[in-house]
Formats: sequence, C-alpha cells, structure tokens
Amino acid sequence: MPQITVDYSERLAGDFDRPAFARALHEAVVEIAAAKPPACKTQFRRTEDTVVGPDTEGHAVVHVTLGLLAGRTDATKVRLTEAVLELLRQYAKPGDGLALHASAEVRDLDPSYRKFETE
Repeated sequence: MPQITVDYSERLAGDFDRPAFARALHEAVVEIAAAKPPACKTQFRRTEDTVVGPDTEGHAVVHVTLGLLAGRTDATKVRLTEAVLELLRQYAKPGDGLALHASAEVRDLDPSYRKFETE
C-alpha cells in the first residue's frame, strides 16, 4: 500500500517526467496519507490511442488511481487528489498543440487486498 497506477497517452511520453513525478507523488502520499515511503509503488501504463469526443488527434490523457488501505477521511483523499493534479501540472508538459486532460482519484483498497514481497 499504496498502489498507484498512472495511465497516460503515448503522445505524452516524451513530455512527462515519470520518475520525478513518482518521487514527488510518493513524498506527497507519505505527508498527506501517512504512508511509509517503502510501501509506495507506482506503475506507469502507456496507452496507444487517445480519443476525446470526436477528436483522435491533439489530445493527451493522464489518469492517476491511488489505492489506499481503508481508514483515510474524505478530506484526506481530496487533499491527496488535489496534490496529484498539482504534480501533474509540474511534470506533464504537453508539446505545442496538444491539450492535456488530467484526472486523479483515491480509492480504498478492497478488504480482500493482500500482498507479499520477496528479497
């Protein structure tokens, strides 16, 4: 915990500093949601096609999903979501003529969530 997934348009790949975004996001999750730094895990998934309304060109999408163990208040989740959007403003800089559509959500992990780690 937390489980973080970032889906982003392929067109944004060269204009999105993913490692720096993940480091800054992990710091925010630790500060806002009281997570432990080694528990923060982020996966990036590049999507090939982006369509916004009728347009197949000129748009890029980034959506961040954060899964946290239950127990955070709605206010904490909103604060974290706002922090994610601010970080996207800093680290995702689309090129000329490319509109960026950014969104984020914080969800409680299902009670069935389990994990293991190997070393």
